[in-house]
Amino acid sequence: MELIKDFYDKTNRPVNLMEVCGTHTVAIFKHGIRSLLPEGLRLLSGPGCPVCVTSIKDIDKAIAFSMLDNVILCTFGDMMRVPGGKKSLSEAKAEGADIRIVYSPLDCLNIAKENGNKRVVFFSAGFETTTPSVAGTLFEAERQKIDNFYVYSVNKLVPPALDILLQSDKVNIDGFILPGHVSTIIGIHPYEFIAEKYKKPGVITGFKAEDILTGIAMLLKQIAEGRAAVEIQYKSVVTETGNQRAVDFINEFFEPCDSYWRGIGLLPNSGLRLREKYKHRDAETVFNIDVPDIADDYYKLGGCQCGLVLRGIKIPSECPLFGKACTPEKPVGACMVSTEGSCAAYYKYNF
Repeated sequence: MELIKDFYDKTNRPVNLMEVCGTHTVAIFKHGIRSLLPEGLRLLSGPGCPVCVTSIKDIDKAIAFSMLDNVILCTFGDMMRVPGGKKSLSEAKAEGADIRIVYSPLDCLNIAKENGNKRVVFFSAGFETTTPSVAGTLFEAERQKIDNFYVYSVNKLVPPALDILLQSDKVNIDGFILPGHVSTIIGIHPYEFIAEKYKKPGVITGFKAEDILTGIAMLLKQIAEGRAAVEIQYKSVVTETGNQRAVDFINEFFEPCDSYWRGIGLLPNSGLRLREKYKHRDAETVFNIDVPDIADDYYKLGGCQCGLVLRGIKIPSECPLFGKACTPEKPVGACMVSTEGSCAAYYKYNF
């Protein structure tokens, strides 16, 4: 803490740091880190929760798949209550859709083998951390010739979202606490544009209190010295090059595509879709279902500020619905759904 105070004093101005990862947001609250920091040093939460940035249209399309005859939709549990245009997956399940919670994409293959007369769709949402496991499941489906298994991919890539954030004149970020889990896969190089193009420092940190505090000190040191580089605090796990085998596995099955991020918008080359070679596994291609576009302002009609929270423009407690109309038990916006969502973390630890 002495280093943090010393480096912060040397910056001689207020400083805004963004923790990109939802796991970091939870760890920061759990360890009471915000209360330890000097006044004027502000931590903002970023778009690092895959549940929170899954668009309304993507939820609606997953629901549409689940309502088809002889279709079983599989998903992770934290996707169930994310608000869609008219309902959530949980509400669709209550109305009779066959929607099942899985703990791994590989669980879907067992479901597919046990239900040979049905088509099993995995609703795949996540960042670079979880995408290799989806690629592995596709590999196994091909190897075992499980022909009734499909993937609906809304997987996303973190660096393009940070690029868009930094282009906005509404976002005031002086440095980034970069995600540890994602970085074990992609390494340091995909973030280098943060320092080279925007002259902002970034530090990849772990999730223990000492990891995060050390990372904050490293960021403040760069700011005080007028430097901008991407550094690794989490050296026990993260290397500069990442896990090339995992990256190669992702690239075998997936290719970049434009993707819509709830609260941010359509970002070029920020998503992952199945390559042409595996289009027979792509639920969007096979079922060819479209759903209406719903404006991003849809969930703001009642005053929800989720989009501004995801961009670090506001903190959750500045939303008029926070803790009132919007709670983890009855979420209005996606940021209140996942345990890694900014609003859910603020509510649990700070409300």
